[in-house]
Amino acid sequence: MTNDRTFPTFPSTSPTPAAPPVGGFQEVDGRRLFAHRAGSGGPAAVFLPGAGAVGLDYFGVQQGVSRFTTAVVYDRGGTGYSDRLPLPRTAAAVAAELRGLLRAQDIAGPYVLVPHSLGGFYAHRFAQLYPQDVAGLVWMDGLHRDWDGYMPSTMSLEAAEKAAPGREQLEEMRPALREMFTELLADYPEHLRQSLIDARVSDAWTRSGIAERTGLAGLATELQAGPGIPDVPVVALTVVDTDPARQEMHDGRTRMDAALVGSVSHGEQRILSDTFHHRLCFDRPDAVVQAVRDVVERARRSKNP
Repeated sequence: MTNDRTFPTFPSTSPTPAAPPVGGFQEVDGRRLFAHRAGSGGPAAVFLPGAGAVGLDYFGVQQGVSRFTTAVVYDRGGTGYSDRLPLPRTAAAVAAELRGLLRAQDIAGPYVLVPHSLGGFYAHRFAQLYPQDVAGLVWMDGLHRDWDGYMPSTMSLEAAEKAAPGREQLEEMRPALREMFTELLADYPEHLRQSLIDARVSDAWTRSGIAERTGLAGLATELQAGPGIPDVPVVALTVVDTDPARQEMHDGRTRMDAALVGSVSHGEQRILSDTFHHRLCFDRPDAVVQAVRDVVERARRSKNP
């Protein structure tokens, strides 16, 4: 599989951190991808991380979802525990890679895709390319291809790309990042927690998160050339915190997610005002697990009416 990229790329040559504390590797097109699955049954729920996030950030909600269906977390090529490669990549390349991983792992489709943030772009592209493989969507404050149409110019995708921190800023941020992840992962099993904290603040992982953010506008353009999401059950979790400085962005996101769920026959928007974008799965795992359960059950009913 080729990178199929249309944007400038940034090398990702730093060594991959130590072996993952859970899960393992699957070779896809000559590269190792990290994956961890739990539970059984279908349709399987597949978590697509945001930029700077990794599969095991969703370990807590994965455990909850695994009680009623198969739940899969993974790291895209170039991120997390997976093999390094140049970033950013096209959404088509990421979607094809994910489909190859799921097939290599013998995880039967169709799937309930559970994207967070940047993962929304990749989930949408997966649905454009393989609509028959999508049983439903749980949109966790995900990015939309029409983002710029709902947001002020100061919050455009290009503005977000330019706001990414440089190397010096990254070094200054590292102690604060360690403190943040120590708090977020406080309830993780000890054998997983410390290993993941160390990896999350490593140079390789933080640089890959920044590199993925440099292609946002190009990804939106790529998606605009294809169709909308298929007519499958959708629940959108929209995070709207109480900071008045972000009110305009929250209003735009609320309208954007409302349009998304309104484009399908069985769509629902759920507003969450007691968490933040990057803390959604840590503060409100109950809301995420319930949304996945509802979409899985609706997908099951549509398959066996």
